[in-house]
Order: sequence, then structure tokens, then C-alpha cells
Amino acid sequence: MEIIKIIGIGLITLIITIILKQYRSEFAFMAVLIGGAIILFMSMETLVNIIDFIKSLNNQYNSAFISVLLKITGISILTEYAVSICKDSGESSIANKIDLRRKNHCDFFVHSCDFDST
Repeated sequence: MEIIKIIGIGLITLIITIILKQYRSEFAFMAVLIGGAIILFMSMETLVNIIDFIKSLNNQYNSAFISVLLKITGISILTEYAVSICKDSGESSIANKIDLRRKNHCDFFVHSCDFDST
């Protein structure tokens, strides 16, 4: 199961990060970035399957709705990754600003779309 591999990589990254913080704290942040990137790349296949499923719903529902749903999903995934990295590095102020902008950006997509047209 892929989730077991992802959990394992997450735990290994955590252990490496804890050890590096004790001796070379400047490398701990790089370990978090590399571990997060590996997990993100391992999750890409699942994300592609989800996006393909949502695209298949395009025939049943309004295409404007599906388009907005895909954009919001993509924005949310990317910004959540950025927010997590900021929080891990101790920059919660920057993380909060990124998260606020994500909420505003997603809200803009919802309100700017005309869902009545097909």
C-alpha cells in the first residue's frame, strides 16, 4: 500500500530532521523540503486519478463548475504545502498570510464564475 510507504518516508524524514537540528540546523530545513517533495511526487499518481475522475464528471455536470473545482483543488494543495513548509521553519506569520491569500483566491474563483451557462 502506498500510504504505508508515505508514512514511512514521513517518519524517516522526521527522525533525520530531529537529528540534524541537534548538529546542523541549517540542513534540517533541507531534509524537510526533500522529504516533502518525495511524498508529493509519490502522491502525484493519486492526484492525477482524482483529477481524471473529476474531469469525467464534466459530462454530467456544468463544465464551469468542474473547472472551478479543479482550480480550487490545485491552489489548495500547493498552498497547503507552502504553508506547512513555512510553519515547519518557524515562520507562522508568513504561513498565515499565504493561507489568507489562498482563501481569497479560491473565493474569487467561485464568485467570478457563471454557473448558469453550460
